[in-house]
Amino acid sequence: MRYHAIRNDFRKIDKRKEVVKKLKRLKIDIAKEVPRKILNENIIIATWNIRDFDSNKFGNGPRMKESFFYIAEVISAFDVVAIQEVNEDLYAFKKLMYVLGAEWDYIMTDVTEGSSGNGERMAYVFNTNRVRFEKIAGEIVLSDRSLVEGEKQFARTPYMVAFKSGWFNFKLCTVHIYFGAASGAKLKRRIAEIEKIAQALSKKAKKSDENLIVLGDFNIDSPEHKTMQALENNGFKIPDSIKKKPRATNMFQTKHYDQIAYNDRSKSIEFADNENSAGVYNFFNKVFATRQFKDYQQTIIDLYETKVSRTTEKLLEATDPEKIEKLSKSRNEMIEFLQDEVAQKKFYKTKWRTFQMSDHLPMWTELRINFSVKYLDSLIV
Repeated sequence: MRYHAIRNDFRKIDKRKEVVKKLKRLKIDIAKEVPRKILNENIIIATWNIRDFDSNKFGNGPRMKESFFYIAEVISAFDVVAIQEVNEDLYAFKKLMYVLGAEWDYIMTDVTEGSSGNGERMAYVFNTNRVRFEKIAGEIVLSDRSLVEGEKQFARTPYMVAFKSGWFNFKLCTVHIYFGAASGAKLKRRIAEIEKIAQALSKKAKKSDENLIVLGDFNIDSPEHKTMQALENNGFKIPDSIKKKPRATNMFQTKHYDQIAYNDRSKSIEFADNENSAGVYNFFNKVFATRQFKDYQQTIIDLYETKVSRTTEKLLEATDPEKIEKLSKSRNEMIEFLQDEVAQKKFYKTKWRTFQMSDHLPMWTELRINFSVKYLDSLIV
C-alpha cells in the first residue's frame, strides 16, 4: 500500500496522527482474523459489496480521504476480491487503486443498463504478486429459453473471469442478485435469478470440468431461506468452513446476503480448514466505530448545514404550494436534527458510516493451491 500518500492527504499533523492510529489498529486486527498469506501454498478470495462506491446519489457522502485507506487496508488482506456496487464514475475507484499500490490490478464490467441495475459495475481487484489474470472474461447472459420469467436478463449481469495462482486454475463469477422485496413477486424474481445463474454455471462446469466459484451479493436472508436453497439445489455447495459456521454479512450481522459457493465437478478445489480459513470481517470494531461518533460529529453537522442551505435556496425559488410545503417540512426536520445529538448519533451509527465504508462486511475463504504431490503421484499411475 502507498502509505506515504497519508502525508499528502492529511497536512495537519493531528489529523494525520488520528488516521495512522486507526489504520494501525485496523491492520493489527485484520492480521489476527484473516489467514497469513503463504507463497505458492494458499490464496484468499473475498467478496465485498462496497456501498454506492462512490456516486453519492443519496447525499450522505462523499467518502472522506481516510476512508480510502481503511478500505484499501481491508482489501489488501486478501488476494482477489470481487467487488459489487462500483459506480459508473471511476474517480473514487481509481483513487482506491492508487492507495493499494502498484502490485494491485483490476478488471471490471461496464455499467449494467436499466433501472434494476442502478448504474453499477462489478469488479475484481487482485494482487498480481499472488494471482494472475488468465485473459478470459465475460458477462453471463441467458438463452431465450432460460430467461427469468417476465425478464430479459439479470438485473445486474453476472461477471466471470479466469485466474491462476500457483498450480490452481480457477474461474470466479461474481453476482449482485436483484433484491426487490421480502415477499411476493419480487421475492420470486430474486429466487429465480439465483436459480438461473446456478443452473447456467453448473451446465458450464459440467461441460468443461472447470474449477468454478461463484461469489457476491446474493441477497440471501438466512442459510434456511428459499434464496439459499435456490443456490444449493442447483449444483453449488457452500464450503464446509462457511456452512458449519454461517456468517452474516450485513452491518449488524443479522442477514446472510453475501455468499461464496462452488461447483466441485473438477474435484480439484481444496478449501483450507483452519480456524480462520473462512470468515466475515467487521471493520466497524476498529474504524468508524460507534464509540468514535465524536470524531465525525462535526462532519455530519456540516453535511446537514449544507443540506439546509440548499433546501432554503430551493424554497425561495419554489412557487407551487405543494412543493413549498414539502420543502418547508424537510428544512424544519433538518434544523431539528442539527439541534439533536441523539439523532445525530443514530444517523452516524445506522447510515452515515455505511457510506464511508459499507453496509456489507467482506466475506473470505482460503484455498490451497499447491498440487505438486498429487501431480507427481499421477505420473506413476
